[in-house]
Amino acid sequence: MAQIGKAIKENEIYLRRQDYYKNLIRKLNAEKEKIKLGGGKRAIERQKEKGKLTARERISKLVDDEKSFFELSAFAAYGMYEEQGGAPSSGTIYGVGKINGKYHVIVANDATVKAGAWFPITVKKNIRAQEISIENKLPVIYLVDSAGVFLPMQDEIFPDKEHFGRIFRNNAIMSSTGIPQIAAIMGPCVAGGAYLPIMSDEALIVEGEGSVFLAGSHLVRAAIGEIIDNESLGGAKVQSNISGVTDYVMKNDDECIQKIRSLTNKNWNGNNAGFNRIESKPPKFNPDEIYGLLPEDPIKPYDTYEIISRIVDDSEIDEYKAGYGKTIITAYARIDGWAVGIVANQRSIIKTETGEMQVGGVIYSDSADKAARFIMNCNQKKIPLLFLQDVTGFMVGSRAEHGGIIKDGAKMVNAVANSVVPKITIITGNSFGAGNYAMCGKAYDPRFIFAYPNAKIAVMGGAQASSVLLDIKLKQAEKDGKIFSETEKKNLLNDINKSYDEKSTPLYAAARLWIDEIIDPALTREYVSMALEAANNNPDISKFNVGVIQT
Repeated sequence: MAQIGKAIKENEIYLRRQDYYKNLIRKLNAEKEKIKLGGGKRAIERQKEKGKLTARERISKLVDDEKSFFELSAFAAYGMYEEQGGAPSSGTIYGVGKINGKYHVIVANDATVKAGAWFPITVKKNIRAQEISIENKLPVIYLVDSAGVFLPMQDEIFPDKEHFGRIFRNNAIMSSTGIPQIAAIMGPCVAGGAYLPIMSDEALIVEGEGSVFLAGSHLVRAAIGEIIDNESLGGAKVQSNISGVTDYVMKNDDECIQKIRSLTNKNWNGNNAGFNRIESKPPKFNPDEIYGLLPEDPIKPYDTYEIISRIVDDSEIDEYKAGYGKTIITAYARIDGWAVGIVANQRSIIKTETGEMQVGGVIYSDSADKAARFIMNCNQKKIPLLFLQDVTGFMVGSRAEHGGIIKDGAKMVNAVANSVVPKITIITGNSFGAGNYAMCGKAYDPRFIFAYPNAKIAVMGGAQASSVLLDIKLKQAEKDGKIFSETEKKNLLNDINKSYDEKSTPLYAAARLWIDEIIDPALTREYVSMALEAANNNPDISKFNVGVIQT
Protein backbone atom coordinates (compact mmCIF):
# COMPACT_ATOMS: atom_id res chain seq x y z
CA MET A 1 0.00 0.00 0.00
CA ALA A 2 1.18 3.52 -0.73
CA GLN A 3 1.51 6.21 1.90
CA ILE A 4 -0.34 9.43 1.06
CA GLY A 5 -0.56 12.87 2.65
CA LYS A 6 1.98 15.21 4.09
CA ALA A 7 2.47 17.13 7.30
CA ILE A 8 0.59 20.40 7.53
CA LYS A 9 2.35 23.70 7.39
CA GLU A 10 0.25 25.99 9.58
CA ASN A 11 0.39 29.08 7.41
CA GLU A 12 -2.13 31.92 7.24
CA ILE A 13 -4.33 30.15 4.66
CA TYR A 14 -4.51 26.95 6.74
CA LEU A 15 -5.33 28.81 9.96
CA ARG A 16 -7.99 30.94 8.28
CA ARG A 17 -9.67 27.85 6.83
CA GLN A 18 -9.42 26.03 10.14
CA ASP A 19 -11.07 28.91 11.97
CA TYR A 20 -13.80 29.14 9.32
CA TYR A 21 -14.72 25.46 9.62
CA LYS A 22 -14.55 25.37 13.39
CA ASN A 23 -16.89 28.34 13.45
CA LEU A 24 -19.31 26.49 11.14
CA ILE A 25 -19.26 23.52 13.52
CA ARG A 26 -19.86 25.81 16.51
CA LYS A 27 -22.88 27.36 14.81
CA LEU A 28 -24.30 23.97 13.85
CA ASN A 29 -23.83 22.63 17.37
CA ALA A 30 -25.55 25.73 18.79
CA GLU A 31 -28.54 25.13 16.50
CA LYS A 32 -28.57 21.48 17.49
CA GLU A 33 -28.68 22.38 21.19
CA LYS A 34 -31.79 24.48 20.51
CA ILE A 35 -33.36 21.58 18.64
CA LYS A 36 -32.65 19.26 21.57
CA LEU A 37 -35.02 21.37 23.69
CA GLY A 38 -37.86 20.09 21.49
CA GLY A 39 -41.02 22.00 22.38
CA GLY A 40 -39.17 24.10 24.94
CA LYS A 41 -38.27 24.06 28.63
CA ARG A 42 -41.86 24.39 29.84
CA ALA A 43 -42.96 21.42 27.72
CA ILE A 44 -40.07 19.38 29.15
CA GLU A 45 -41.14 20.36 32.68
CA ARG A 46 -44.69 19.16 31.98
CA GLN A 47 -43.28 15.83 30.80
CA LYS A 48 -41.32 15.53 34.05
CA GLU A 49 -44.35 16.45 36.15
CA LYS A 50 -46.06 13.35 34.77
CA GLY A 51 -43.12 11.23 35.91
CA LYS A 52 -42.03 10.65 32.30
CA LEU A 53 -38.58 10.80 30.75
CA THR A 54 -38.02 12.92 27.67
CA ALA A 55 -37.43 11.16 24.36
CA ARG A 56 -33.71 11.91 24.47
CA GLU A 57 -33.43 10.66 28.06
CA ARG A 58 -35.15 7.44 27.06
CA ILE A 59 -32.67 6.88 24.23
CA SER A 60 -29.72 7.75 26.47
CA LYS A 61 -30.77 5.11 29.02
CA LEU A 62 -31.53 2.54 26.33
CA VAL A 63 -28.17 2.55 24.51
CA ASP A 64 -24.94 1.11 25.91
CA ASP A 65 -23.34 4.56 26.08
CA GLU A 66 -23.94 7.92 24.44
CA LYS A 67 -20.93 7.59 22.14
CA SER A 68 -22.47 4.50 20.56
CA PHE A 69 -25.59 6.43 19.47
CA PHE A 70 -25.44 8.24 16.12
CA GLU A 71 -28.43 10.54 15.84
CA LEU A 72 -29.63 10.99 12.26
CA SER A 73 -31.79 13.71 10.68
CA ALA A 74 -31.52 15.93 13.74
CA PHE A 75 -32.22 18.94 11.51
CA ALA A 76 -35.39 17.44 9.99
CA ALA A 77 -38.04 20.16 9.53
CA TYR A 78 -35.47 22.90 10.22
CA GLY A 79 -37.02 26.21 9.11
CA MET A 80 -40.24 24.43 8.08
CA TYR A 81 -43.78 24.64 9.47
CA GLU A 82 -43.15 28.09 10.92
CA GLU A 83 -46.82 29.02 10.54
CA GLN A 84 -47.70 26.02 12.71
CA GLY A 85 -45.16 27.04 15.37
CA GLY A 86 -42.33 24.87 14.04
CA ALA A 87 -41.51 21.22 14.59
CA PRO A 88 -37.97 20.81 16.00
CA SER A 89 -36.42 17.63 14.60
CA SER A 90 -39.91 16.94 13.18
CA GLY A 91 -41.10 15.83 16.63
CA THR A 92 -39.27 12.51 16.27
CA ILE A 93 -35.74 11.49 17.22
CA TYR A 94 -34.04 8.56 15.57
CA GLY A 95 -30.62 7.11 14.98
CA VAL A 96 -28.44 4.04 15.08
CA GLY A 97 -27.20 2.97 18.50
CA LYS A 98 -25.75 -0.06 20.24
CA ILE A 99 -27.85 -2.04 22.70
CA ASN A 100 -26.02 -4.99 24.27
CA GLY A 101 -23.19 -4.45 21.81
CA LYS A 102 -25.37 -4.67 18.69
CA TYR A 103 -26.55 -1.80 16.49
CA HIS A 104 -30.29 -1.09 16.47
CA VAL A 105 -32.38 1.59 14.80
CA ILE A 106 -34.09 3.56 17.58
CA VAL A 107 -37.11 5.80 16.90
CA ALA A 108 -38.65 7.95 19.64
CA ASN A 109 -41.58 10.38 19.47
CA ASP A 110 -40.86 13.69 21.20
CA ALA A 111 -44.08 14.44 23.08
CA THR A 112 -42.84 17.96 23.92
CA VAL A 113 -43.39 18.92 20.24
CA LYS A 114 -47.13 19.24 19.58
CA ALA A 115 -47.75 16.18 21.79
CA GLY A 116 -45.62 14.11 19.40
CA ALA A 117 -47.91 14.87 16.46
CA TRP A 118 -46.87 13.71 12.98
CA PHE A 119 -46.07 16.33 10.33
CA PRO A 120 -45.44 15.36 6.68
CA ILE A 121 -41.67 15.33 7.21
CA THR A 122 -42.18 13.23 10.38
CA VAL A 123 -43.66 10.50 8.21
CA LYS A 124 -40.76 10.74 5.78
CA LYS A 125 -38.30 10.55 8.69
CA ASN A 126 -39.94 7.43 10.13
CA ILE A 127 -39.94 5.76 6.71
CA ARG A 128 -36.23 6.60 6.34
CA ALA A 129 -35.56 4.97 9.72
CA GLN A 130 -37.34 1.84 8.52
CA GLU A 131 -35.39 1.92 5.23
CA ILE A 132 -32.12 1.89 7.17
CA SER A 133 -33.39 -1.05 9.20
CA ILE A 134 -34.51 -2.98 6.09
CA GLU A 135 -31.36 -2.30 4.05
CA ASN A 136 -29.03 -3.28 6.87
CA LYS A 137 -31.27 -5.82 8.65
CA LEU A 138 -30.99 -3.91 11.92
CA PRO A 139 -33.53 -4.54 14.70
CA VAL A 140 -35.83 -1.59 15.48
CA ILE A 141 -36.97 -0.14 18.77
CA TYR A 142 -39.98 2.21 18.68
CA LEU A 143 -40.53 4.43 21.73
CA VAL A 144 -44.10 5.56 21.13
CA ASP A 145 -45.55 8.71 22.67
CA SER A 146 -47.70 10.50 20.10
CA ALA A 147 -51.13 12.08 19.77
CA GLY A 148 -51.19 11.06 16.11
CA VAL A 149 -51.41 12.94 12.81
CA PHE A 150 -51.20 16.75 12.81
CA LEU A 151 -54.76 17.15 11.52
CA PRO A 152 -54.41 20.57 9.81
CA MET A 153 -51.98 18.91 7.37
CA GLN A 154 -53.67 15.50 7.12
CA ASP A 155 -53.90 15.72 3.31
CA GLU A 156 -50.08 15.71 3.14
CA ILE A 157 -49.74 12.81 5.59
CA PHE A 158 -52.47 10.27 5.03
CA PRO A 159 -53.28 8.92 1.55
CA ASP A 160 -50.24 8.65 -0.72
CA LYS A 161 -47.75 5.82 -1.24
CA GLU A 162 -44.99 7.39 0.88
CA HIS A 163 -47.40 8.64 3.56
CA PHE A 164 -48.49 7.29 6.94
CA GLY A 165 -49.77 3.92 5.76
CA ARG A 166 -46.37 3.03 4.31
CA ILE A 167 -45.02 2.74 7.85
CA PHE A 168 -47.42 -0.10 8.74
CA ARG A 169 -46.76 -1.77 5.39
CA ASN A 170 -43.05 -1.65 6.27
CA ASN A 171 -43.82 -3.15 9.69
CA ALA A 172 -45.29 -6.16 7.94
CA ILE A 173 -42.46 -6.46 5.38
CA MET A 174 -39.81 -6.21 8.11
CA SER A 175 -41.52 -8.87 10.19
CA SER A 176 -41.68 -11.22 7.20
CA THR A 177 -37.93 -10.84 6.60
CA GLY A 178 -37.06 -11.61 10.21
CA ILE A 179 -36.08 -8.13 11.40
CA PRO A 180 -36.93 -7.90 15.13
CA GLN A 181 -39.22 -5.00 16.10
CA ILE A 182 -39.99 -4.02 19.67
CA ALA A 183 -42.37 -1.17 20.55
CA ALA A 184 -42.80 0.53 23.89
CA ILE A 185 -46.02 2.51 24.37
CA MET A 186 -44.87 5.23 26.77
CA GLY A 187 -47.68 7.70 26.14
CA PRO A 188 -50.70 8.06 23.84
CA CYS A 189 -50.90 5.87 20.75
CA VAL A 190 -53.96 6.80 18.74
CA ALA A 191 -55.95 5.83 15.63
CA GLY A 192 -53.88 4.56 12.67
CA GLY A 193 -50.74 5.09 14.75
CA ALA A 194 -51.88 2.27 17.00
CA TYR A 195 -50.95 -0.22 14.30
CA LEU A 196 -47.22 0.58 14.49
CA PRO A 197 -46.57 -0.92 17.95
CA ILE A 198 -49.07 -3.72 17.55
CA MET A 199 -47.58 -4.79 14.21
CA SER A 200 -44.23 -5.05 15.96
CA ASP A 201 -43.14 -8.43 17.33
CA GLU A 202 -43.53 -7.41 20.96
CA ALA A 203 -45.22 -4.45 22.62
CA LEU A 204 -44.63 -3.03 26.07
CA ILE A 205 -46.91 -0.45 27.72
CA VAL A 206 -46.26 1.86 30.67
CA GLU A 207 -48.98 1.82 33.31
CA GLY A 208 -50.72 5.16 33.89
CA GLU A 209 -49.20 6.89 30.86
CA GLY A 210 -49.38 4.47 27.95
CA SER A 211 -52.65 4.02 26.10
CA VAL A 212 -53.53 2.55 22.73
CA PHE A 213 -56.84 2.67 20.87
CA LEU A 214 -58.28 3.31 17.43
CA ALA A 215 -60.44 6.15 18.81
CA GLY A 216 -60.00 8.10 22.04
CA SER A 217 -62.78 8.74 24.55
CA HIS A 218 -63.89 12.01 22.93
CA LEU A 219 -64.27 10.44 19.50
CA VAL A 220 -65.98 7.36 20.95
CA ARG A 221 -68.56 9.61 22.61
CA ALA A 222 -69.09 11.56 19.38
CA ALA A 223 -69.29 8.43 17.24
CA ILE A 224 -71.41 6.02 19.31
CA GLY A 225 -72.42 7.97 22.42
CA GLU A 226 -70.43 5.80 24.84
CA ILE A 227 -68.99 7.68 27.83
CA ILE A 228 -65.66 6.25 28.98
CA ASP A 229 -62.21 7.55 30.00
CA ASN A 230 -59.02 6.77 28.08
CA GLU A 231 -57.53 4.53 30.76
CA SER A 232 -60.63 2.31 30.88
CA LEU A 233 -60.81 2.35 27.09
CA GLY A 234 -57.25 1.39 26.22
CA GLY A 235 -54.89 1.72 29.18
CA ALA A 236 -52.11 -0.67 30.14
CA LYS A 237 -54.11 -3.21 32.13
CA VAL A 238 -57.01 -3.23 29.68
CA GLN A 239 -54.83 -3.81 26.63
CA SER A 240 -52.58 -6.37 28.36
CA ASN A 241 -54.95 -8.31 30.60
CA ILE A 242 -58.31 -8.04 28.81
CA SER A 243 -57.72 -7.50 25.08
CA GLY A 244 -54.26 -9.10 24.95
CA VAL A 245 -53.12 -6.39 22.55
CA THR A 246 -49.90 -5.60 24.45
CA ASP A 247 -47.45 -8.06 25.95
CA TYR A 248 -45.78 -6.47 28.98
CA VAL A 249 -47.06 -3.99 31.57
CA MET A 250 -44.32 -1.73 32.93
CA LYS A 251 -44.55 0.46 36.04
CA ASN A 252 -42.60 3.39 34.61
CA ASP A 253 -40.23 4.50 31.85
CA ASP A 254 -37.10 3.20 33.59
CA GLU A 255 -38.50 -0.30 34.08
CA CYS A 256 -39.70 -0.29 30.47
CA ILE A 257 -36.24 0.59 29.14
CA GLN A 258 -34.58 -2.11 31.24
CA LYS A 259 -37.07 -4.67 29.92
CA ILE A 260 -36.25 -3.64 26.31
CA ARG A 261 -32.54 -4.11 27.02
CA SER A 262 -33.28 -7.55 28.47
CA LEU A 263 -35.42 -8.57 25.49
CA THR A 264 -32.91 -7.39 22.88
CA ASN A 265 -30.14 -9.30 24.62
CA LYS A 266 -31.95 -12.51 23.61
CA ASN A 267 -32.55 -11.64 19.94
CA TRP A 268 -31.25 -13.99 17.27
CA ASN A 269 -27.96 -12.61 15.99
CA GLY A 270 -28.14 -14.19 12.53
CA ASN A 271 -25.39 -14.13 9.92
CA ASN A 272 -23.54 -11.16 8.53
CA ALA A 273 -22.19 -10.13 5.15
CA GLY A 274 -18.63 -11.04 6.08
CA PHE A 275 -17.04 -7.78 4.97
CA ASN A 276 -13.30 -7.80 5.55
CA ARG A 277 -12.07 -6.21 8.77
CA ILE A 278 -8.73 -6.32 10.57
CA GLU A 279 -7.27 -4.43 13.50
CA SER A 280 -7.84 -0.70 13.18
CA LYS A 281 -4.97 1.76 12.81
CA PRO A 282 -5.32 5.53 13.15
CA PRO A 283 -4.31 7.77 10.23
CA LYS A 284 -0.75 9.11 10.26
CA PHE A 285 -2.23 12.61 10.24
CA ASN A 286 -4.76 14.20 12.60
CA PRO A 287 -8.37 14.14 11.25
CA ASP A 288 -8.89 17.57 12.84
CA GLU A 289 -6.57 18.94 10.15
CA ILE A 290 -9.35 18.49 7.58
CA TYR A 291 -10.70 21.84 8.84
CA GLY A 292 -7.68 23.66 7.48
CA LEU A 293 -7.51 21.74 4.20
CA LEU A 294 -10.98 22.57 2.87
CA PRO A 295 -11.36 26.04 1.33
CA GLU A 296 -13.95 28.52 2.62
CA ASP A 297 -15.23 28.93 -0.94
CA PRO A 298 -16.23 25.42 -2.10
CA ILE A 299 -15.47 26.32 -5.72
CA LYS A 300 -11.75 26.74 -5.00
CA PRO A 301 -9.43 23.74 -5.59
CA TYR A 302 -7.64 21.60 -2.99
CA ASP A 303 -5.86 18.24 -2.93
CA THR A 304 -8.34 15.46 -2.11
CA TYR A 305 -5.49 13.04 -1.31
CA GLU A 306 -4.81 15.16 1.79
CA ILE A 307 -8.41 14.68 2.97
CA ILE A 308 -8.26 10.92 2.34
CA SER A 309 -4.94 10.65 4.22
CA ARG A 310 -6.74 11.91 7.35
CA ILE A 311 -9.58 9.40 7.05
CA VAL A 312 -8.00 6.05 6.12
CA ASP A 313 -6.04 3.69 8.36
CA ASP A 314 -2.31 4.41 8.52
CA SER A 315 -2.87 7.00 5.71
CA GLU A 316 -2.34 4.21 3.17
CA ILE A 317 -4.20 3.35 -0.03
CA ASP A 318 -3.86 0.97 -2.99
CA GLU A 319 -4.74 3.30 -5.85
CA TYR A 320 -6.44 1.85 -8.92
CA LYS A 321 -5.39 3.32 -12.32
CA ALA A 322 -3.46 6.11 -10.58
CA GLY A 323 -2.25 7.71 -13.81
CA TYR A 324 -5.55 7.56 -15.69
CA GLY A 325 -8.73 9.63 -15.30
CA LYS A 326 -7.14 11.76 -12.61
CA THR A 327 -10.15 13.93 -11.72
CA ILE A 328 -11.55 10.90 -9.88
CA ILE A 329 -9.47 9.01 -7.31
CA THR A 330 -10.25 5.29 -7.05
CA ALA A 331 -8.49 3.35 -4.31
CA TYR A 332 -8.73 0.44 -1.91
CA ALA A 333 -8.14 1.35 1.74
CA ARG A 334 -9.21 0.58 5.28
CA ILE A 335 -11.23 2.71 7.64
CA ASP A 336 -11.26 1.58 11.28
CA GLY A 337 -10.07 -1.79 9.99
CA TRP A 338 -12.88 -2.16 7.42
CA ALA A 339 -11.89 -2.71 3.78
CA VAL A 340 -13.44 -0.05 1.52
CA GLY A 341 -13.28 1.08 -2.06
CA ILE A 342 -13.02 4.86 -2.26
CA VAL A 343 -14.36 6.86 -5.19
CA ALA A 344 -13.47 10.52 -4.67
CA ASN A 345 -13.52 13.65 -6.80
CA GLN A 346 -10.03 15.12 -7.04
CA ARG A 347 -10.39 18.88 -6.59
CA SER A 348 -6.87 19.84 -7.71
CA ILE A 349 -6.35 21.10 -11.24
CA ILE A 350 -4.89 18.11 -13.10
CA LYS A 351 -2.24 18.04 -15.80
CA THR A 352 -2.61 14.96 -18.01
CA GLU A 353 0.15 13.01 -19.73
CA THR A 354 -0.63 14.91 -22.97
CA GLY A 355 -0.20 18.27 -21.22
CA GLU A 356 -3.94 19.02 -21.09
CA MET A 357 -5.17 20.83 -17.96
CA GLN A 358 -8.31 19.30 -16.45
CA VAL A 359 -10.53 21.16 -13.99
CA GLY A 360 -10.73 19.61 -10.52
CA GLY A 361 -14.16 18.35 -9.44
CA VAL A 362 -15.28 17.84 -13.05
CA ILE A 363 -15.89 14.31 -14.36
CA TYR A 364 -14.21 13.66 -17.73
CA SER A 365 -14.69 10.62 -19.97
CA ASP A 366 -11.57 8.86 -18.71
CA SER A 367 -12.53 9.51 -15.07
CA ALA A 368 -16.02 8.09 -15.60
CA ASP A 369 -14.63 5.03 -17.37
CA LYS A 370 -12.16 4.37 -14.55
CA ALA A 371 -14.78 4.82 -11.82
CA ALA A 372 -17.21 2.45 -13.53
CA ARG A 373 -14.60 -0.31 -13.76
CA PHE A 374 -13.49 0.20 -10.16
CA ILE A 375 -17.07 -0.03 -8.90
CA MET A 376 -17.45 -3.34 -10.76
CA ASN A 377 -14.24 -4.62 -9.16
CA CYS A 378 -15.48 -3.74 -5.67
CA ASN A 379 -18.72 -5.59 -6.34
CA GLN A 380 -16.81 -8.68 -7.47
CA LYS A 381 -14.72 -8.59 -4.30
CA LYS A 382 -17.64 -7.69 -2.00
CA ILE A 383 -15.91 -4.51 -0.86
CA PRO A 384 -18.24 -1.69 0.29
CA LEU A 385 -17.92 1.65 -1.50
CA LEU A 386 -17.29 5.08 0.00
CA PHE A 387 -18.05 8.05 -2.26
CA LEU A 388 -16.38 11.35 -1.30
CA GLN A 389 -18.45 13.68 -3.38
CA ASP A 390 -17.22 17.15 -4.36
CA VAL A 391 -18.36 17.41 -7.95
CA THR A 392 -19.36 20.31 -10.16
CA GLY A 393 -20.64 18.04 -12.95
CA PHE A 394 -19.54 16.33 -16.15
CA MET A 395 -17.32 18.11 -18.64
CA VAL A 396 -19.20 20.01 -21.36
CA GLY A 397 -18.27 21.49 -24.74
CA SER A 398 -17.63 20.15 -28.22
CA ARG A 399 -14.45 18.30 -27.32
CA ALA A 400 -16.18 16.44 -24.47
CA GLU A 401 -19.26 15.69 -26.56
CA HIS A 402 -17.22 14.40 -29.49
CA GLY A 403 -15.24 12.26 -27.06
CA GLY A 404 -18.44 10.53 -25.87
CA ILE A 405 -18.90 12.09 -22.42
CA ILE A 406 -22.59 11.07 -22.36
CA LYS A 407 -21.69 7.46 -23.14
CA ASP A 408 -18.97 7.34 -20.47
CA GLY A 409 -21.11 9.19 -17.94
CA ALA A 410 -23.93 6.72 -18.54
CA LYS A 411 -21.44 3.90 -17.98
CA MET A 412 -20.57 5.26 -14.55
CA VAL A 413 -24.19 5.97 -13.58
CA ASN A 414 -25.08 2.45 -14.69
CA ALA A 415 -22.38 0.94 -12.47
CA VAL A 416 -23.47 3.02 -9.45
CA ALA A 417 -27.15 2.14 -9.96
CA ASN A 418 -26.49 -1.60 -10.30
CA SER A 419 -23.92 -1.85 -7.51
CA VAL A 420 -25.11 -4.20 -4.76
CA VAL A 421 -22.39 -3.73 -2.16
CA PRO A 422 -23.21 -1.11 0.50
CA LYS A 423 -22.60 2.45 -0.67
CA ILE A 424 -21.85 5.28 1.73
CA THR A 425 -21.76 8.85 0.44
CA ILE A 426 -20.23 11.92 2.03
CA ILE A 427 -20.73 15.28 0.33
CA THR A 428 -17.51 17.08 1.24
CA GLY A 429 -18.13 20.14 -0.92
CA ASN A 430 -20.17 20.58 -4.10
CA SER A 431 -22.88 18.26 -5.34
CA PHE A 432 -24.10 19.64 -8.65
CA GLY A 433 -26.24 18.27 -11.45
CA ALA A 434 -25.62 14.84 -12.92
CA GLY A 435 -22.40 14.68 -10.90
CA ASN A 436 -24.61 14.15 -7.85
CA TYR A 437 -26.04 11.05 -9.54
CA ALA A 438 -22.76 9.60 -10.77
CA MET A 439 -21.20 10.03 -7.31
CA CYS A 440 -24.07 8.16 -5.62
CA GLY A 441 -26.46 10.90 -4.55
CA LYS A 442 -29.63 10.15 -2.60
CA ALA A 443 -31.46 8.83 -5.68
CA TYR A 444 -28.91 5.98 -5.98
CA ASP A 445 -29.67 4.34 -2.64
CA PRO A 446 -26.58 4.89 -0.52
CA ARG A 447 -27.04 3.04 2.77
CA PHE A 448 -26.12 6.33 4.47
CA ILE A 449 -25.51 9.80 3.04
CA PHE A 450 -23.81 12.55 5.04
CA ALA A 451 -22.61 16.07 4.30
CA TYR A 452 -19.92 18.37 5.61
CA PRO A 453 -21.16 21.73 6.95
CA ASN A 454 -20.00 23.70 3.89
CA ALA A 455 -21.61 21.40 1.30
CA LYS A 456 -23.62 22.76 -1.61
CA ILE A 457 -26.37 20.65 -3.20
CA ALA A 458 -28.00 22.02 -6.35
CA VAL A 459 -28.63 21.39 -10.03
CA MET A 460 -25.73 23.73 -10.85
CA GLY A 461 -23.46 26.30 -9.22
CA GLY A 462 -25.03 29.47 -7.84
CA ALA A 463 -23.35 31.87 -10.26
CA GLN A 464 -24.42 29.89 -13.35
CA ALA A 465 -27.94 29.27 -12.07
CA SER A 466 -28.49 32.91 -11.06
CA SER A 467 -27.36 34.09 -14.49
CA VAL A 468 -29.81 31.72 -16.22
CA LEU A 469 -32.68 32.64 -13.89
CA LEU A 470 -32.01 36.36 -14.34
CA ASP A 471 -32.02 35.98 -18.11
CA ILE A 472 -35.40 34.18 -17.96
CA LYS A 473 -36.93 36.89 -15.75
CA LEU A 474 -35.65 39.68 -17.97
CA LYS A 475 -37.08 38.06 -21.11
CA GLN A 476 -40.43 37.53 -19.37
CA ALA A 477 -40.44 41.21 -18.35
CA GLU A 478 -39.58 42.33 -21.88
CA LYS A 479 -42.62 40.47 -23.22
CA ASP A 480 -44.75 42.54 -20.82
CA GLY A 481 -43.07 45.75 -22.00
CA LYS A 482 -40.97 46.30 -18.85
CA ILE A 483 -37.34 47.35 -19.09
CA PHE A 484 -35.10 47.03 -16.00
CA SER A 485 -32.42 49.55 -15.15
CA GLU A 486 -28.90 48.34 -14.36
CA THR A 487 -29.55 48.94 -10.65
CA GLU A 488 -32.79 46.94 -10.80
CA LYS A 489 -30.98 44.13 -12.64
CA LYS A 490 -28.29 44.07 -9.95
CA ASN A 491 -30.87 43.98 -7.15
CA LEU A 492 -32.81 41.24 -8.92
CA LEU A 493 -29.63 39.20 -9.38
CA ASN A 494 -28.79 39.61 -5.68
CA ASP A 495 -32.28 38.40 -4.68
CA ILE A 496 -32.00 35.38 -7.01
CA ASN A 497 -28.52 34.60 -5.66
CA LYS A 498 -29.70 34.76 -2.06
CA SER A 499 -32.72 32.53 -2.68
CA TYR A 500 -30.68 30.00 -4.66
CA ASP A 501 -27.88 29.88 -2.09
CA GLU A 502 -30.33 29.36 0.79
CA LYS A 503 -31.83 26.37 -1.02
CA SER A 504 -28.48 24.70 -1.67
CA THR A 505 -27.16 24.64 1.93
CA PRO A 506 -26.74 21.41 3.91
CA LEU A 507 -29.28 22.69 6.47
CA TYR A 508 -31.89 23.03 3.74
CA ALA A 509 -31.05 19.51 2.54
CA ALA A 510 -31.05 18.04 6.05
CA ALA A 511 -34.42 19.61 6.84
CA ARG A 512 -35.92 17.74 3.88
CA LEU A 513 -33.98 14.49 4.49
CA TRP A 514 -31.94 14.70 1.29
CA ILE A 515 -29.04 13.77 3.57
CA ASP A 516 -29.02 11.70 6.75
CA GLU A 517 -26.94 14.12 8.82
CA ILE A 518 -24.53 17.04 8.67
CA ILE A 519 -21.34 15.69 10.21
CA ASP A 520 -18.19 17.13 11.73
CA PRO A 521 -15.38 16.39 9.19
CA ALA A 522 -13.10 15.36 12.06
CA LEU A 523 -15.57 12.53 12.89
CA THR A 524 -15.70 11.11 9.36
CA ARG A 525 -14.00 7.83 10.38
CA GLU A 526 -16.49 7.24 13.18
CA TYR A 527 -19.52 7.72 10.93
CA VAL A 528 -18.09 5.57 8.14
CA SER A 529 -17.18 2.80 10.60
CA MET A 530 -20.69 2.86 12.09
CA ALA A 531 -22.21 2.68 8.61
CA LEU A 532 -20.00 -0.26 7.61
CA GLU A 533 -20.70 -2.19 10.81
CA ALA A 534 -24.42 -1.61 10.33
CA ALA A 535 -24.21 -2.69 6.67
CA ASN A 536 -22.30 -5.83 7.62
CA ASN A 537 -25.38 -6.98 9.53
CA ASN A 538 -27.18 -7.80 6.26
CA PRO A 539 -25.80 -11.01 4.67
CA ASP A 540 -27.88 -10.65 1.49
CA ILE A 541 -25.38 -9.35 -1.09
CA SER A 542 -26.78 -10.39 -4.47
CA LYS A 543 -24.72 -11.04 -7.56
CA PHE A 544 -23.55 -7.87 -9.29
CA ASN A 545 -24.96 -7.56 -12.80
CA VAL A 546 -24.19 -4.30 -14.61
CA GLY A 547 -25.84 -3.38 -17.90
CA VAL A 548 -24.06 -2.81 -21.20
CA ILE A 549 -20.52 -1.47 -20.68
CA GLN A 550 -19.06 -0.04 -23.86
CA THR A 551 -15.29 0.04 -24.03
